[in-house]
Amino acid sequence: MISSLNSILQTNIKIKVVDIGANPVDGKPNYYPLLERGDAHVVGFEPEPEALAKLNAEKGPHETYLPLAVGDGKKHTLHFCVASGMTSLFEPNPQVLNLLHGFPEWSRVVKTGEVATRRLDDIPEAVPFDLLKLDIQGAELMVLENAVTALKSALFIQTEVEFMPFYKGQPLFSDVDQFLRKHGFVLHRFDRLISRVIKPLIINNDIYAGLSQLFWTDAFYVRDFTRLELLTSEQLLRLALILNDCYNSYDLVLLLLTEHDKREDTQYGPRYQKEGLNVQPPKV
Repeated sequence: MISSLNSILQTNIKIKVVDIGANPVDGKPNYYPLLERGDAHVVGFEPEPEALAKLNAEKGPHETYLPLAVGDGKKHTLHFCVASGMTSLFEPNPQVLNLLHGFPEWSRVVKTGEVATRRLDDIPEAVPFDLLKLDIQGAELMVLENAVTALKSALFIQTEVEFMPFYKGQPLFSDVDQFLRKHGFVLHRFDRLISRVIKPLIINNDIYAGLSQLFWTDAFYVRDFTRLELLTSEQLLRLALILNDCYNSYDLVLLLLTEHDKREDTQYGPRYQKEGLNVQPPKV
């Protein structure tokens, strides 16, 4: 781990983050280091009232949260589940969920309500942005398909993806992946891959234990770095800041800084390496 890129380069780069499904069920988001240092402004969306209230109660000066459901601009039924993190525009799929420990109860729908969604392209408070985070229980592709204009400025996308359909009719990882590749992004890597033990087996009475079957993860997508000529010099620095401070992708950071040096006659690449960049590759 090395210092913030702004500290290393003595710059003042700022990032715009859009967080759709900002319910903090899994702890602090990856972009939190930027937010904590005042290097990011976050516009978050959360239609679940209790989660929205918690976000607003704990927010800092660089955070704005809106009670909007982002989608395709149409009305949908919102399914409120026992576990608020499973509330979705899609109906839970018992054919899959009943195979797992805990999920039949967590996904139980306690009420439904009609909600009018907004297209991300139509929300002026959100666009343009640099980093997009999506965690909306199956509706991620719906948002992306209605954010084609907004995606033109995006540099990095973190989206939850499923390998099995937890919700009826939800798109899976392959659908999201193909869409984003068509719009100029490449898969950078997966976050922690999540598996669960399939019933009836249970290991050490732990319902959270994983074993063989992958179910979901967060996928990290980056603007296609084989086409750096499509990025402005400013975008190179903003993407480098995201990758350094939030995702520890030091090799790609150095590539971006080297490109910036070629264009602008800066010395960011050498300075970055001089700061003690000593990264050991992961063991395979």
